Amino acid sequence: MFAKAFRVKSNTVIKGSDRRKLKADISAAFPSLSGDELSELIPNKEELNVVKIYAHKGEAVTVYVLHKNPLFFELEKRLYPTVYVLWRYPHLLPTFRTWPPVLQKLIGGADLMLPGVMVPSSGLPDVKEGDCCAVTVVSNGAPVALGTAAMSSAEMQSLGMKGRGLCVLHTYMDYLWAFGDKSGPPSLPDPESEGQDVDEVECDVIEKEEDDVVEKCVEEQESSGESAMNRTCSGVEELSLAEKEEEKDEKGSEKEEENQDDQKTPQEIMDTLLLQCFLHALKSKVKKSELPLLTSTFLRIHMFSCCPSGKQLDIKKSSYKKLSKFLQAMQQQHHLVRVKELTKGVESIVEVDWKNPELRSFSIPEETDVEAAVVQDGGEGEITYHPPEIKTLYSVPARLEPLFLDANKRKGTTLHAAEVRSIVTEYVKKNELVDENNKNYVTINPTLCDCLLEKSEYQEVESLKWDDLFSRTMGRMQECYQVVFPGQASIIKKGHVEPIDISVASRGSNKKVTLIKNLEVYGLDPAVVATALQHRVQASSVLHPIPGAKDKILVQIQGNQIHQVGNLLLDHYQIPRKYIQGLDKAPKTGKKK
Repeated sequence: MFAKAFRVKSNTVIKGSDRRKLKADISAAFPSLSGDELSELIPNKEELNVVKIYAHKGEAVTVYVLHKNPLFFELEKRLYPTVYVLWRYPHLLPTFRTWPPVLQKLIGGADLMLPGVMVPSSGLPDVKEGDCCAVTVVSNGAPVALGTAAMSSAEMQSLGMKGRGLCVLHTYMDYLWAFGDKSGPPSLPDPESEGQDVDEVECDVIEKEEDDVVEKCVEEQESSGESAMNRTCSGVEELSLAEKEEEKDEKGSEKEEENQDDQKTPQEIMDTLLLQCFLHALKSKVKKSELPLLTSTFLRIHMFSCCPSGKQLDIKKSSYKKLSKFLQAMQQQHHLVRVKELTKGVESIVEVDWKNPELRSFSIPEETDVEAAVVQDGGEGEITYHPPEIKTLYSVPARLEPLFLDANKRKGTTLHAAEVRSIVTEYVKKNELVDENNKNYVTINPTLCDCLLEKSEYQEVESLKWDDLFSRTMGRMQECYQVVFPGQASIIKKGHVEPIDISVASRGSNKKVTLIKNLEVYGLDPAVVATALQHRVQASSVLHPIPGAKDKILVQIQGNQIHQVGNLLLDHYQIPRKYIQGLDKAPKTGKKK
């Protein structure tokens, strides 16, 4: 599930009531945890974050994070521990053992097949279909993966240990693990080891059971043959969790580099990104014939388009704070460009040193033109957005239930307007309530009197027009709305559908910001919309949780951007205009007299 990068929807601090509910849910899901162990996992006074993400296939997952490490993730209202929890409590789940080469395939997103499972002398753990299970490798008792059993242990043995064993959800070294501190698994004793040398056991298995263990044990296996086996053999020492310290030289150097990156401050990371985009733009975008080039144009047209995928270029988050200071450093320290103020208050790049060693040695990364990609995809990545179909419904209240009983519609039943009119018409005709003298009127019987008339009207109103009858009926029903996304089950909610609200607010003396809310109602991710707008208008954007509104995010973007927001929602996302509020607040573009 986490073999590919996921998308973060929101990251908020858990509330006290939700923390207590989480502890109760964990206790119910994993009864073997004692009260003290549960308090260690979910402490009362330490900050615990709730991160809502979308996996690469679109699954909605909730992750609970403590001290920057994911502890549990919730999928379809079921809790699963991460490897960080399993390393602290390795006996929390039933465990299946496999060979280190198999782990490489599990990390790649494959499921665990039964030929790759080692059956211990005590037999397989007693599990039922759907039970959550852990996976360990030979020579180390620390779990390195977890998933759900594809069948019961009895069925596994009756099928001769063939077929799918575990549907793997999460592994060591996948993107959920990388969301934490990226620590390695501890070395825990393996009770099933017989004292035989690990490397010797692995080589025996690979040589003798090449077809069973490597070709059958994991789905999505590479093509068979010596090349696949050589790759598997070469991966044994890298993936084995029982490696000795002297075998970790190369890994140690890699980890040092990773640690150095992790130790960088956000400001230093942004400085590095700025320099990379600057060099990339000079080497691949700027032509000599374009000089002199406005510095603002250089940033907006060239540097932003060179920003790598998944990152955002923001000078305010760097140590330079302003473009002019950054270009001054590029001129005085790196001697890459010469900047001059050709007109008062407007700077331009007038010269570029194309022979500069730093510029000549810079290699252009493969990923380019992120801005165009974001605008084209609307920020949705692999998932193509389709607007929902929204319909108005009416719910039957207790007072009107007698009117709908003949149609077997009870209290709480939701109906379309046409269905309401049809049922009321059928009721009137069945009870012969149409006025004989004027068929435009309906005679009021006791049921209609109780359902539709006010007390003051009981003695006065004896008949109603058809239109008045229908309007009174719908006016006394609870209005609802139905949201249907393509390929998904419909969602029905009470009340009126909230439109996407666009407004402009003042910040400071003369600064304006555009605020957008209620995007979630229409299946739009606020973070994705913010990124798309940021690239369209070249302005900074911020996400804020809306106080008092659960799971709702406010998008704030610098300046009055109502025109651009409207174009994105109407043209790209194809949201009907009637569901967008505030487009009339856009700045006027007429000529000044």
